[in-house]
Amino acid sequence: MHPLITQTHIETYQRDGVVLIKGLFADWVERLRDGVAQNMADPGPYAAENLHEGEAGRFFDDYCNWQRIAPFEAAARQSPAAEVAADLMQSQCCQLFHDHVLVKEPGTSKPTPWHQDSPYYFVEGAQTVSFWSPLDPVREASLRCVVGSHKWPRAVLPTRWLAETSFYPDEVEFMPVPDPDADGMEIVEFEMEPGDAVAFHYRILHGARGNDAADRRRAFSLRLLGDDARYVARPGPTSPPFPGHGMVPGQRLREDWFPVVFAR
Repeated sequence: MHPLITQTHIETYQRDGVVLIKGLFADWVERLRDGVAQNMADPGPYAAENLHEGEAGRFFDDYCNWQRIAPFEAAARQSPAAEVAADLMQSQCCQLFHDHVLVKEPGTSKPTPWHQDSPYYFVEGAQTVSFWSPLDPVREASLRCVVGSHKWPRAVLPTRWLAETSFYPDEVEFMPVPDPDADGMEIVEFEMEPGDAVAFHYRILHGARGNDAADRRRAFSLRLLGDDARYVARPGPTSPPFPGHGMVPGQRLREDWFPVVFAR
């Protein structure tokens, strides 16, 4: 395994679906900050502002920009992330699904809603991992994950963050979005330094607090896939949509769009 992690990291990830990896992107912080600045200056087609009119601050996010923003592609291919992901997933290879940038400016009190990533995606598998890495010190605006929720028998209803409407028409296929604080669920969150990373399964229920601090909170994410990840059909357009992909259910994701970034 990669020297950044131990067997305990792997066991924790497999059991809880979430684990902290210290310093995963420690050597990439400045380059990723440059990438985020480029992304915000020139947003992609999926960029979003996630606040209603009159809400304070700014909550920007964008994804699927690695092919045009060099630091994102370099981090996916050259940082330890892909090998560490393969270790955590217990996979022989690791594919890049997409990158994601989330920025909360100072005074942005709006939290990131509780959600699972998996229902938004057109991919399923036990071997999945996302890395969420702050590019600024995080004390109170960190990612929050519900321990063990990747093993729940039903997926959580995906919703649109700003409109707060259901993402798909068949709501009965999903469990309602819970309130983990009110329901007494076990939640983990971490104080983090720039370049640390939370690794979490696509099916982990997670969210984030608002940023009431005096400093901005920039976060860079990589979504990665292992050996058993396969394309699945959803009852509507997915997020990201990847139009025109041409894949069929049960197929491994096409490597010309979703490159292998690590193989044993």
